[in-house]
Amino acid sequence: MDLNSLEAVAEAMVQPGKGILAADESTGTIGSRLDQINTESTFESRNAYRDLLFSSEGIEKYISGVIMYDETLRQSSLSDKTPYPEYLSSKGILPGIKVDMGAHDLPRTEGEKITHGLDGLDERLKEYRKMGARFAKWRAVINITEDNPSGYCISTNAHALARYAALCQENDIVPIVEPEILMDGDHDIDDSFVVTEEVLHTVFFQLYSQGVQYEQMILKPNMVLSGYSAKDRANVDEVADATLQCFARTVPTAVPGIAFLSGGQSDEDATAHLNKMNQMLDDNKPWNLSFSYGRALQQPALKTWLGKSENVSAAQDAFMHRAKLNSLATMGKYSEDMEK
Repeated sequence: MDLNSLEAVAEAMVQPGKGILAADESTGTIGSRLDQINTESTFESRNAYRDLLFSSEGIEKYISGVIMYDETLRQSSLSDKTPYPEYLSSKGILPGIKVDMGAHDLPRTEGEKITHGLDGLDERLKEYRKMGARFAKWRAVINITEDNPSGYCISTNAHALARYAALCQENDIVPIVEPEILMDGDHDIDDSFVVTEEVLHTVFFQLYSQGVQYEQMILKPNMVLSGYSAKDRANVDEVADATLQCFARTVPTAVPGIAFLSGGQSDEDATAHLNKMNQMLDDNKPWNLSFSYGRALQQPALKTWLGKSENVSAAQDAFMHRAKLNSLATMGKYSEDMEK
């Protein structure tokens, strides 16, 4: 595959049957995950866990790209000490890098966040591109409460996402634009629809205003879901229908693909929702609908591994099973009985 243009890289990232593995947890986040399996978080243990995922036999059949954290991008395969960008590229998997510096309190708001990381980003992108990164990711966080989100929070995060995306394209890197509306809370699916629609309209206005080329980017959004504490949560059909309606009203068809985040959904729900959307669209797809899952891809492997070398093979099998089911979901070919 010719990957000399940003358009070609973006298309490859969301090709049917494949999705993106989000393995970009910060040191703190991966430490919490390792704590859950009573494994100490060290440079070596983090490398061993990422190596377990990346070295799974046949991973390239289901995974188009991997988002890494700065530390991981600088680590190497345990088998032959090949740096991970080169190691993944040799399998036909695109190396990516998380470049934001996390969500911090937004001044003069009640509990709202703004993502940091624009300072020095141009220089960091130049270094990452030399190291082999072909795409990057920046996450903005929006929460729904009785008073939030404010227009101020939405507009400042959208502006930062667009600044990041423009800098990526300037440095020959495809930007993954990730505006995440958190599903914490008891709001219903209608509230989620309204906020998601406003956020996406604002993000694409900023992307357009700052000269970002839609054909050279990937959108990584939340699905339109009920809040996790809602009394009557929307079912799979309702989630798929609301998400597609919302995106039809907000996402230009020039964008090659949408790689959904899982956002704390169960493994099964994240797969079922993606599958239903692809079934509803069938061959009439304005964009390729794929996945960019972290926990929803990794959790079975983590629970199986438990930090023990003798469990690596079984953990890889668990990871590959989850990856295969999500691969099928990108084509609308998943069914619940495949979970058994």
